Order: sequence, then structure tokens, then C-alpha cells
Amino acid sequence: MARARVCVLGSANMDLVVFAQRAPRMGETVHGDRFVTIPGGKGANQAIAAARAGGDVRMIGAVGTDPYGDQILAVLRDAGVDVTGVGRVEETTGTAHILVEHGGDNSIVVVPGANGTVHAPVPGLDDGLAGASHLLLQLELPLDAVVAGAKAARDRGVTVVLTPAPAQPLPDDLLDAVDVLVPNEHEAAILTGESDVEAAATKLLEHVPHVVVTQGARGALWLSRDGSRHHVPATKVEARDTTAAGDTYVGALAVALGEGRPMIEALSWAAAAAALSVQREGASTSMPHRAEIEAALADAQGRPVS
Repeated sequence: MARARVCVLGSANMDLVVFAQRAPRMGETVHGDRFVTIPGGKGANQAIAAARAGGDVRMIGAVGTDPYGDQILAVLRDAGVDVTGVGRVEETTGTAHILVEHGGDNSIVVVPGANGTVHAPVPGLDDGLAGASHLLLQLELPLDAVVAGAKAARDRGVTVVLTPAPAQPLPDDLLDAVDVLVPNEHEAAILTGESDVEAAATKLLEHVPHVVVTQGARGALWLSRDGSRHHVPATKVEARDTTAAGDTYVGALAVALGEGRPMIEALSWAAAAAALSVQREGASTSMPHRAEIEAALADAQGRPVS
């Protein structure tokens, strides 16, 4: 099986994480249990997830010249990600301020920092796309950079996978270049105005060839313009922290598709990776390695680990 070549154009943040029994209401103060700092950002998360899943990964983005930038680059390199396309700029590294409740649900405030300096034409984009099978995009960079990345990938025949988060209106020139759109159920509802997952996915299918709506513990729904429809259930686990579960899912999905696996098999592979991630705390710290995904998938299917 050929190794997947994945390019990620996206954000890199330092996650500042507070664990508490519940989130405070507006104007309320609650006691937290503890505080940790963990390298994250949707772009970096997807790059690490793809690399640990066995992909050959290049990342394009920006961090500051501060210690947070040093730490993020070190974690990316340690995961095996090529960071030659990640620039150092005279701006603070992006941060994500995350509150995790005891049940695993989270809320996040992102401060872009250096990520906000990445604009079209994107430095290093051509080199990053060279030989890639898939480009992973999110919406934590300026939109002109995301659109430029999608168009460049389309022109090269590289499959474009977009995570529309944080959810915002998507211009036609971006959607025209997207092959696989992967919103969660909340993002799908925001983008379409449809609260029903299947209705939202069907509406999104008017704009892109494939839609995968992730639904947390309820699995994921895939719809394709060729009429394919499949629901992949999630593995039953006790979630400790759902931070970056969606990014783990997308990174693993890109690797599976880049290896030539059929979509249904790739979705099961991604679901196994995400199930492992929610049982651990943090973003980059929660993402499983390839052998763990294989073992979890084999166990779920009741077969011996190869």
C-alpha cells in the first residue's frame, strides 16, 4: 500500500486548557480543576493526526518567534511533519482558550495571532502541494489564503478536504474547488439553516461532490453525488476530552483515502482514530499512532490484529 502524501494549509495555536466541572454562565465565576498548555490549532492538529496515522505530511502556516512557536514546531517535527512551509513572523503565536467540562464537552475561543498573517499568495504552497494526494483546509486562516490553497490544489489535481470551522459563509469559488466537505452537525446546521443532519448534508451536496457530517458519539453520515449514502457508527467509548476529535478524524480520513481505501473503509478508519483520541486529554497529545488505530479497528471488527 502506497504511503499517503498529505499537505495541510492551516493554523497552529498554543491551546490554553482549563478543566472544570462545568462552563460558567455569563457573569459567573466557577472553580477549575487544573490548567495545561498543549500545542494545537486545527491545521497543526490535522497535520499531526495524519502523520501519526502513517501519512507523509507537509504543513504550511505561520507561528510567532515566541516560545509558543518554538514548542509547536518541536511537536510537529516530533510527529514527523515537514515544517519547512511554516513561517516565523513578528507576531504572537495563535492561541486557543479551551474550557473542558467533566463530561468531555468543550468550548473554545481562538485568538489568531500569527495565523492572521497568512494571506494569498501563500508562501510555500507550490512546494507543499508537490506530489500530494490530498490538501487539508480549515477556516482558522484568512479566507483568501484558504481559497488560494483550494484553487491551487484543484489545478494540480489534488483532492481538497475542507473542515468548515469556525463555521462561516463559504464563497462559491472556495466550494467549487472542494472535493470533500467535513462539517460537524452544528457547522452543517449553521451553513444550511437545516437542523436535520440528512437535510443539511443533502443541501451541502449541491455545492460539493462528497459531504461527511460528523455527529460525535452518533458516528458520521456520508453522502455523495453519485447516490452513495452511508452512516458509520462511532465506537462506544467513555469520552474524557473531545478537543481535536474532529481534526483527528479528518487527518486519519485523508491518510486512508490517500492510500486508496474505499470511502466506507476510510470512514471506519477515521472513526477508530477519533474514538481513541476522545479517551485522552488535549489536542496533539490525544492523537493515536497507526498501530493503535489498526488494533482498535481490528478489535471493533472482532478479528486478529495483523
